Amino acid sequence: MTKFKNKYRVESNRYKYWDYSLPGLYFITICTQKRECFFGHIADGTMILSDYGRIVKTEIEKIPHYHEYVRLDKWVIMPNHLHFIIEIEDVNHVEKIMMLMKLVVV
Repeated sequence: MTKFKNKYRVESNRYKYWDYSLPGLYFITICTQKRECFFGHIADGTMILSDYGRIVKTEIEKIPHYHEYVRLDKWVIMPNHLHFIIEIEDVNHVEKIMMLMKLVVV
């Protein structure tokens, strides 16, 4: 198997004909290091957030308040990862917004 950028174990699933610096809807997945279940656990089919999970939830909910060009759509926190869909509305802020979102969750 080839590695993406000679680093990652899976190939990029980015659409090669899309310019990811453009505004649009973006589906983002962020995983914990070594897939450790930092964000909580599932009991009886319900996600029970840990203290870290509650921090992540609070920070996700803040995104539209400190990024005026971002609309938060659906999102979910799982024990070892999170998914969310955001809409970035301004081309001049895409790269900055994506970097800041990565920093919030780290």
